[in-house]
Amino acid sequence: MKITDVTAYPVQGERRPYLLVAVDTDEGITGVGEAGLSGHEQAEIGACQQLRELVLGQDPFRTEHLWQVMTRGTFFPARGVLASVVSAIDIALWDIKGKALGQPLYNLLGGRVRDQVPCYTHLRGGRRTHDDPEGHHDAVEAARAAVAEGWRYLRFSPDDEDGVLEPGRSARRAARRMEALRDALGDDVELLVDVHTRFGLPEAVWFCDAIADQRPYFVEDALRSEYLEGYRRLRQASRVPLAAGEQLDSKTAFRPLLEEELIDYARIDLCNVGGITEALKVAAMCEAHDIRVAVHNPLGVVSTAACLHFNLALTPFGVQEQPYRPGVDAEVFPVQAFEFRDGALVPGDAPGLGVELDRDAALARRFDGSARLPLFRRADGSFTNW
Repeated sequence: MKITDVTAYPVQGERRPYLLVAVDTDEGITGVGEAGLSGHEQAEIGACQQLRELVLGQDPFRTEHLWQVMTRGTFFPARGVLASVVSAIDIALWDIKGKALGQPLYNLLGGRVRDQVPCYTHLRGGRRTHDDPEGHHDAVEAARAAVAEGWRYLRFSPDDEDGVLEPGRSARRAARRMEALRDALGDDVELLVDVHTRFGLPEAVWFCDAIADQRPYFVEDALRSEYLEGYRRLRQASRVPLAAGEQLDSKTAFRPLLEEELIDYARIDLCNVGGITEALKVAAMCEAHDIRVAVHNPLGVVSTAACLHFNLALTPFGVQEQPYRPGVDAEVFPVQAFEFRDGALVPGDAPGLGVELDRDAALARRFDGSARLPLFRRADGSFTNW
C-alpha cells in the first residue's frame, strides 16, 4: 500500500471552523485527520502542501518512520503550525491502518483498558442581569441543565467584562462562582476551572488557595505554558491539582513539566502535539510520573474520535474534554461510530477511527478564512491573554 495524495479541507462546522486532512492510498483506503492550531488555518493549508511531498509514495503503515521524516526532514523541528499538520497526517495514517486491518483503532493501541470514556463539557452560563450582576445564578442554572443531560464533569473559565479582563477582579469573581456552583451541585459533580492563561503568578496563587476548599478536579493553565519557573512556584504554593499542556507541541516541550512533576494532569492535544504517535510517548512519560492525561479536545468530529480511541487504551487516563454531545456535523461525517451515554463516550467497533468523511459536503462547507479568536485587553487598553 502506498500514499497517493494528501488533501486539506478547511470546513465551517456547526460550532466552529476546523481543518481536516485526508490521506489517500492506492488501495482505495482513505484516512482522515484534523489539525488543531485554531486561528491559523491558512498557514496549516500551506504546511500540508509542503509535508505532502515528504509522504507521497510511502507506506502508510510506517507511522513512526513517517513521523520522524515529517518532524525532522526539513532540518528545523516541526513546531507550531507544522506540528499541527504532522498531527493531522499522523492521525489519518493510524485511521488507514485500522481500516486496512478491519480493527477499531483502540485495538492497534493495545486494546481497551476501559469500556467508556468519561468527559467534561463547557458551561455556557454566566449571563449578567440587573438582579444577577455577576452571572452566578445563570451559571448555576446552566450547570443544573448539563447535569440533567448526564454530564458529571463541568468546566468553566474566569470571564471578561465586554472584552476587558483585569486578572485580580476576574480571579475574585471566578472564586465566588466556584463557591456558588459547589453549593448548588454538591460533591457528586466534578468542577474544573480553565484559567486559559489569564492570570499572572500572584493571581494564580491567590485563586488556587481561594477555591481549594471547593475541591476542584483541577485548575488548568493558571499560567502560560512557557512560564516554567512560574509553575515551579505555583506548585509549591498550591493545594489544588494543576493541569497544563494544550499549548505544547512535542514530548520535549512536555518534559520539564512531567519530570519535575509540576502538574497532575497533562493536557495533551492530539491535533497539535504530533498526532497519536507522539501522544503515546508523552502518555508513557506521564505514567512513569503518576500524572494523569486529560486530553485537550475543543475541535471537531475527528479529534473527538481520535481522543476516544486513545483514551480507551490509555492507562493513566483522567477525563476527556468534550464541549458538545456527539452527532454534530453529520452532513460532513455521515458515519460517527460512537455515542454519548451517562456523561461518557461509548465506542463502536467500526474499523479505524470509526468516522467517514463526505468530501462533497466538506467542499460545500468550505471555510475561506482563519478563525478570528477573541482579543482581551486590560482596563488601560493594554493587551492581555484570552
